[in-house]
Amino acid sequence: MKKKVAIVGATGIAGQQFLTALDGHPWFDVVALAASARSAGKPYGAAIRDAATGARRWWCNEEPPAAMLELPVQEAAALNLNGIDLVFSAVESDVARELEPRYAATTPVVSNASAFRYDSDVPILVPGVNFAHARLLELQRRQRHWRGFITPLPNCTTIGLAIALKPLYDAFGIARCIMTSMQGISGAGRSPGVLALDIVDNVIPYIHGEEEKVAKETGKILGQLGEGGIAPAPFPVSATCTRAAVIEGHTESVTIATERPYTIEAAKQAMRQFGSELAQLALPSAPQRLIVVHDDPFRPQPRLDRDADGGMATSVGRLRADTALDNGLKFLLVSHNTKMGAAKGAVLVAEYLASAGYL
Repeated sequence: MKKKVAIVGATGIAGQQFLTALDGHPWFDVVALAASARSAGKPYGAAIRDAATGARRWWCNEEPPAAMLELPVQEAAALNLNGIDLVFSAVESDVARELEPRYAATTPVVSNASAFRYDSDVPILVPGVNFAHARLLELQRRQRHWRGFITPLPNCTTIGLAIALKPLYDAFGIARCIMTSMQGISGAGRSPGVLALDIVDNVIPYIHGEEEKVAKETGKILGQLGEGGIAPAPFPVSATCTRAAVIEGHTESVTIATERPYTIEAAKQAMRQFGSELAQLALPSAPQRLIVVHDDPFRPQPRLDRDADGGMATSVGRLRADTALDNGLKFLLVSHNTKMGAAKGAVLVAEYLASAGYL
């Protein structure tokens, strides 16, 4: 029998991605949609229309699932969780901090929000990287006296970086990491989003709070789970995060210093082989390849590579030595920020949790 799920924040970009990711899903059935009081009481099809112009405010390339258009939208603060097995949360962090604990008291929550990422009893799960950290959810339940739990995805910039670093960290160790991102504008959401006059013909050199999130989350994701929680990975991460005139897809220039000597071919092989354990789980949303390694020096590019394996693979290229560092290695990556980095990644995490008996 399918698990019955609710989507909170269903009218926003990430919420819409959840609807498309879950349309026809073999394990999950969307039975409830929730959003702000402004949308509450309306059929979903009416809730995503602009009140002033009547234009449909639908972001995804796919059409809205027809079965969802007549489903009434509930107010997120008054969501009825009777019969709900799982909540997918796509709300802003301040709203998540208020609402998600209410939901988690009775029902598991898989979230895109940052509100609880840094709590010591909350794992930040990344598909194929650290599913072992899910054991922390039992501690969270006990400490908070919840029947459910909260598990968030990382920042959409962090997820591609963590996936690319994991096989290198396992194979060679990492002493330090330096990353500069060129991030798609959809990562800013729709409200407030990025103004066209700011981004056209431009690169915005600063994204508030992003660099700190990347550094902190990468350490936690790649850390070791012990009796007292997660001990972060010991290497420092220096991040510079910028916004570029690309709709979707985050591009990142990454330089690391490895602890042990490497060769370019060995690094490529480690990346290409990474993700085989995830593939063996046969989860519905899992990509065939977690990392796609390009030998063409003109790849990856966001327009060409963000949708690799349905937007679930991280594309990597231009692996080469960096002589400015001892054991220096540098490369570029492209990751889809609203698919693996948001809704589809969260659905994949939920699939793992269901298969492992957490739901």
